[in-house]
Amino acid sequence: MEQSEGLFCEAGESQLPFRAMLITFFGQNTNNIILKEVINMKKNIKEYIYKSFIAAAAVTVGITGLAGCSQNSAEAKSDSISLTNVSYDPTRELYEAYNKIFAEHWKEKTGQDVEITQSHGGSGKQALEVANGLEADVVTLALEYDVNAVRDAGLIEDGWVSEFPNDSSPYTSTIVFLVRKGNPKDIHDWDDLVKDGIGVITPNPKTSGGARWNYLAAWAYADKLYGGDEAQVKDFIKKLYQNVLVLDSGARGATTTFVENGQGDVLLAWENEAYLSIKDYPDGYEIITPSVSILAQPSVAIVDKVVDSRGTRDAATEYLSYLYSDEAQKIAGDNYYRPSNEAILKEYADTFDLNINLVNISDFGGWDAAQKTHFADGGVFDEIYEKAE
Repeated sequence: MEQSEGLFCEAGESQLPFRAMLITFFGQNTNNIILKEVINMKKNIKEYIYKSFIAAAAVTVGITGLAGCSQNSAEAKSDSISLTNVSYDPTRELYEAYNKIFAEHWKEKTGQDVEITQSHGGSGKQALEVANGLEADVVTLALEYDVNAVRDAGLIEDGWVSEFPNDSSPYTSTIVFLVRKGNPKDIHDWDDLVKDGIGVITPNPKTSGGARWNYLAAWAYADKLYGGDEAQVKDFIKKLYQNVLVLDSGARGATTTFVENGQGDVLLAWENEAYLSIKDYPDGYEIITPSVSILAQPSVAIVDKVVDSRGTRDAATEYLSYLYSDEAQKIAGDNYYRPSNEAILKEYADTFDLNINLVNISDFGGWDAAQKTHFADGGVFDEIYEKAE
């Protein structure tokens, strides 16, 4: 007796029940040929159903795939695209100028219009906002540690530092003193800031990246002055913060306190922020370059989770890459940031003191070590500031 695939059976299962059903229906004398034909008919029906099922599944997958392709194609062929750049306080003027030339560059390259939304504030605060859900395609923050905070929230992939040249730092700055015209308090170096009667304005290192650079520059001076005696260095920093009148949350707020509100005798400032104040009030202020300062390296990064969700990776990558173009480097220089392109930096030798003595973050063991030692809860800054109060 023959066996074959059953209509509702797995291959190889016995067809005895099915054959018995046929004999019952047609009688005991049913011809084997008839039985074979019926069984073959059943096989053909199953094959038809199976092929129909596969075809339907293929069509479904094809439609789904086409829908996805259509969506991606629509994104690629859209007439416009939007990006959000979450940045720190003093970059407002820089990115206002840069966004214009990038929009022209992107339009010429892709045919798309690009709308760029800016967000500014204290760098540490901005990093926290992004980590807590503020949607950003890119971050352009005051220092590497703040970008790492966004990475630690699962939004930026490891290795971001090496994604763009110069450790993903397209421009640099340093820390200088902004004093009132004529320098009435005769302030020339860090040791003048700890004298009685000197009112210092600097932001809060807990929320501001620039404030952390200020603090570390002062520490580097004191460390050199006292030959590495930590107790004396801490005492120096404590005296400095005893003279601080206001701890604003960000660098721009500190500038407003000093320049517009008239508080304090000296502002510890980003170099670019100090130059902007001179530009706006040429007869009101002057810049003092201390004997020791620090190489401040603002960092840029793509927020991977956001760009992959929004489909903006190409635009975001080009947005940060184009910061290294000659055109963008000159805009950085025009806004008093030091271009990372050495040849272009030399064009601004009349603006910047290129011979300033600069320490860098590696002298503090890198940002993770510096943060843990100085700025984490219970760190040296908390210890010093509590005593200063």
